[in-house]
Amino acid sequence: MTLYLTRFSYTPETWARLIDHPEDRRAAARTYIESVGGQLHGFWYAFGDHDGYNLWEAPDDVSMAAVVLAISAGGAVHSVETTVLMTVDETLAALGTAARVRYRPPGA
Repeated sequence: MTLYLTRFSYTPETWARLIDHPEDRRAAARTYIESVGGQLHGFWYAFGDHDGYNLWEAPDDVSMAAVVLAISAGGAVHSVETTVLMTVDETLAALGTAARVRYRPPGA
């Protein structure tokens, strides 16, 4: 399975609801990813450009996209960004394959 890092930011309305009714959102996140056969590896809140970060594992990109789309459609977040994470071995394999790609810069 592939690892994914998701960065999200809540809407002001969501923060207001959480202030009035504090809730540990890890259980909800775990339910979402498990519904597509994946696993939640971590859930963090942060200061900065994003309110929180999740580390997920999903069977494939379509499954992960489905989770992100469902979360986005729920209206509690105003931004969600997901990055596919590659292992060192996967990156080494990509570097080996890149050596065989005959890239030609535009105009060259």
